[in-house]
Amino acid sequence: MKDLLAGPVRVVNVGLEQFASDLRAAGVEVAEVEWSPPAADPDALALADRLEAAAGAAGDRIEAANGEAVDRMLRGDPVLVDVLPAGEAVPGMRDRLLLHAGPPVEWSRMCGPMRGAAAGAAVLEGWARDLDEAEALAAGGGLDFAPNHHHDAVGPMTGIITRGMPVMVVENRTFGNRAYCTVNEGLGKVMRFGGNDAEVRGRLRWIAEVLGPALGAALRSGGGVPLKGIVARGLAAGDEMHQRNVACTGLLLRELAPALARSVEDREALAAILAFIAGNDQFFLNVAMALGKAVADPARGVAGSSLVTAMSRNGTDFGIRLSGTGDRWFVAPVEMPRGLYFPGFTEADANPDMGDSTIVETVGLGGFAMAAAPAVAGFVGAGSAAEAAGHTRRMYEITLARNSEWTIPALDFAGVPTGIDARRVVASGIAPTINTGIAHREPGVGQVGAGVVRAPMDCFAKALAGLAEGLE
Repeated sequence: MKDLLAGPVRVVNVGLEQFASDLRAAGVEVAEVEWSPPAADPDALALADRLEAAAGAAGDRIEAANGEAVDRMLRGDPVLVDVLPAGEAVPGMRDRLLLHAGPPVEWSRMCGPMRGAAAGAAVLEGWARDLDEAEALAAGGGLDFAPNHHHDAVGPMTGIITRGMPVMVVENRTFGNRAYCTVNEGLGKVMRFGGNDAEVRGRLRWIAEVLGPALGAALRSGGGVPLKGIVARGLAAGDEMHQRNVACTGLLLRELAPALARSVEDREALAAILAFIAGNDQFFLNVAMALGKAVADPARGVAGSSLVTAMSRNGTDFGIRLSGTGDRWFVAPVEMPRGLYFPGFTEADANPDMGDSTIVETVGLGGFAMAAAPAVAGFVGAGSAAEAAGHTRRMYEITLARNSEWTIPALDFAGVPTGIDARRVVASGIAPTINTGIAHREPGVGQVGAGVVRAPMDCFAKALAGLAEGLE
């Protein structure tokens, strides 16, 4: 003991990483232990034990199923191949159908931004003469609503897709499936945040009439743009593919620019297209979302797997799907994001979290890769770069694999944590971390901030109960 006390101070830190940072600043040697207490809910722990027992009786069925499901996710080869009107590309698209983000939700339960976006889309399509008529049409049952995920699609924030909107088409060439997402509108007052005025609709018409056809022609002429390499380079350059897409947007523009120059004859139109993409730091977000959907979908339907294949929210509910329970949704009330607000706005103005963009976290990007994007940490209110790394380290505790093709320099090039295991979420009490934008709770206003939100634990407990029923 005397020798121990006479030596230099060495500390083992178990808990908040900030404690270790303060000690290092004081010159103290610190060894960190990553640990979190188990889930406090005894029912959740009993459920996890029940599931383990069911799996044991089935001969480690869950482990084998999870290995198969996450392998499918890792082997995906997503390629951006086209941009087409949703009515031509998206399966099951029809007149007066509006696809939306999140699990199913009827008009009476929709949040303000989603109602605003739906009304604006109805006017854009010519189904209503103005916003009041559009709302009356929706309230009276004159419009049909369905989740994007039910049609192989995803959409950011409100996620509204109608037949006339162009969608980016990502093909998973390993498995042959396709996924779809709208073209990113830019920042501020936009339909994905509930904007619906003449300016918003005018921009969407330009995207449909000019930008979309030009992008489609450019992609078809070049045989598509492989996306895995762009994401890998983006991670090395500080993107995490949810709140920061600056590097990937530039890399994609570099791939597209020569083909756009060859396919767009009108020089002014070409200049407007290039300026729009170059000036929109979030342009790649929608591409990453379609990529995530295309990579995650082949992992669906593996009997016995507790792998999460979709997380999504609609501003009212948060829903997840498991590989082993197919297309069934497990839903809980959505939570409020914590973050930073634009000048003039506060938490009182914010809508609860929404959007299909959590598909990027589902495949290991966004909040799961926050260690790659320290610039995002301050923007979303996550604190320091060390805390951003801490977010990613915690996600390793609830995932099945590390993606060796998508690595994080700040973590000694460790692969991003991939394949959320609902069992580990429930047993550890660690909820998935999600980077997100924040919309105003009233329709027509738009984005008011950005932050971080946690997936509700109750979704995962319900999903495990559903999986256990099937195993038993």
